[in-house]
Amino acid sequence: MDLTKLLKPKSVAVVGASEKEGFGGDTCRNILAYKEDLSRVYFVHPKRETVFDRPCYKSVSDIDDTIDLMIICTAQKTVIPLLEEGAKKGCGGAVVYASGYGEIGTDEGRQNEKELKEAAERLGIAIMGPNCAGFVNYIDQAFAFAFISEERERTGKVGVVSQSGQLCLSMMEDPGMRFSYSISAGNAKIVQMEDYMDFLVDDENTKVLAVYIEGVKNPSKFIQVLQKAAQKKKPVVVLKVGKSAKSQQIAASHTGSLSGSDKSFDAMLKKFGAIRVDDLEELIAMSMMLSTLPCMPTKAAFSTMCLSGGETAITADVASLNELHYPNFAPETLQKLKEQLPSYATPNNPLDMTASLSYDADLYAGALRTVIDDPNVGMVIIGYTLLYKIADPAIHYMFEGIKKVSEENHGKPIVMMPFAENTRNPEYQKKLFDIGVPVLPPPVYALKLLKYLSDYVEYFERERTFELATPEKSPENPVALSEFESKQLLAKYNVPIQAEIIAKTVEEAVAFAKEQNVPLAMKIESADILHKSDVGGVKLNISGEDAVREAYETIMMCVKEKKPEANINGILMAPMMKKGVEMIIGVNNDPQFGPMVMVGMGGVFVELFKDVALYPAPLNKAEAMEMLKSLKSFKLLTGYRGSEPCDLDALCDTIVGIADFAAQNKDKLKELDINPLFVYPEGVGVADALIVMEK
Repeated sequence: MDLTKLLKPKSVAVVGASEKEGFGGDTCRNILAYKEDLSRVYFVHPKRETVFDRPCYKSVSDIDDTIDLMIICTAQKTVIPLLEEGAKKGCGGAVVYASGYGEIGTDEGRQNEKELKEAAERLGIAIMGPNCAGFVNYIDQAFAFAFISEERERTGKVGVVSQSGQLCLSMMEDPGMRFSYSISAGNAKIVQMEDYMDFLVDDENTKVLAVYIEGVKNPSKFIQVLQKAAQKKKPVVVLKVGKSAKSQQIAASHTGSLSGSDKSFDAMLKKFGAIRVDDLEELIAMSMMLSTLPCMPTKAAFSTMCLSGGETAITADVASLNELHYPNFAPETLQKLKEQLPSYATPNNPLDMTASLSYDADLYAGALRTVIDDPNVGMVIIGYTLLYKIADPAIHYMFEGIKKVSEENHGKPIVMMPFAENTRNPEYQKKLFDIGVPVLPPPVYALKLLKYLSDYVEYFERERTFELATPEKSPENPVALSEFESKQLLAKYNVPIQAEIIAKTVEEAVAFAKEQNVPLAMKIESADILHKSDVGGVKLNISGEDAVREAYETIMMCVKEKKPEANINGILMAPMMKKGVEMIIGVNNDPQFGPMVMVGMGGVFVELFKDVALYPAPLNKAEAMEMLKSLKSFKLLTGYRGSEPCDLDALCDTIVGIADFAAQNKDKLKELDINPLFVYPEGVGVADALIVMEK
């Protein structure tokens, strides 16, 4: 869908223009306040001659010009007739503020929505909304926004797309924010959230996308946008509700969207390097920081330069909580800092440089230059609380020092971090913004944001799979496969399966036991029995002919007694596996985003601590290793307390194979479970497997 006439209009008609407070009046006020060239802006109202001393037309048809964009400020019942009238004037975009559509949850609302969609398609008009607050294109001064905010310059490089108009307004009211576009999409029933995101990814004036979303209506388009953004290295910052059951209920009632699996959504964002934040403050601060920095960190390694020991200690603690990497300074850095700092200062990272250098621009610049040039450091954080009313003159000298170093272009970014959320001095906040130094929130927020940045930087250090196995349909009548069937399917995807047979008679069982001459595991083989132990269907460590016969007969007797209706294939015979590090690998097929591969430690780790990693299929070995390293229990795989290190290479190969199977069966697979999987110093072993899929 072409959004040019909607978002970059050359001519605009405000239908329902007014001087009263409300959509019509406030839209007119915004246009008059911000747009310099009003020559092709037309106010329309059937009962007014003028609006704010500008001529007012009785109808769109009366305008002697083509109209790119109509801003419809009138009631729901007038919308379609106005669209039909506008189409005759060349209208290609419309903002519809009116409510009364699918969001109200009535048959009438749903019918109104259906008719609006049909009209948009028939007339070829890209419609924003309905039930939206409109948008602002700050680059071209196109104002189709219904909320009033403080009049000030806001032009920048953050492109905002939000399903909430109030959140758009809150971002606009933040004094540090600068926008390319601010789009309140509302219900997004015709032009969808994904369409706006796609437009902004391609927009050369937009450096960062900031998105507030309540549900994904077009998963394939959403994924395409994230793929494109990752390949362009254009950051996407997402605030999505739906983590809690309450939030999902509110989202559904607010916009009519349904939240999918939140964990799957989170995993999908990670696959494409999108940054997920937890609240509006994080969305504002993260997108502002990313749009302001002149370059990305050369590596995810930080240094903070503070003026006091207290500030330095706070930084060290909060940075540790967020697992930020604060490397030791190189020897040459330490030597220079000892020469530059007062004798009572002890150079460390984070750095307490004391306050004395902050009153001399050249000395401050010298210390900053030393730290930023350290080969171990990728980014520098200036620790300083920028008060609204400046009493201490330190900031004057510090700013001049920061400016000197910034203009030298060391190829590493600088940010400022206050230690209390006081009202910031707008003059110096703007001065710092103009030299590419954003002012962040205090440490608990700031260092969490820098962890997001750290993850984003590291994302591009590894080879990535940009494909996603999105299903085209759901599995029809999926059934559980037996353990043997499941294992044989996985073996075709390089998942190591040991030699095993289905013994249909006692004699076959005895013959296999003699051939193997090792302790055996004997399990009932039936797709109708998923929990074998519950029906007495498992015997372990069986050795010798007599023991095999007894185990075979006991299993069959117990199963026939407890599951007489089950279809039994025989007894699955396999050599007992030696104990290794126990893990679980599973797949759940998300209806929107496809198969999600889960990896975790087995036993109590998965049951009690929920220590698992989730990632969409397909994936590569680097991504599989990333999953493993994200586990809190990862150390158990690396030779913990004297045990031998596990074969991580074989484990990653197995994860990749399972992901390949899941991706290639995305329309048939419902779920998959390998539990347990043993990992050894050499190789891995699949002890049990279950696949549920369409046959």
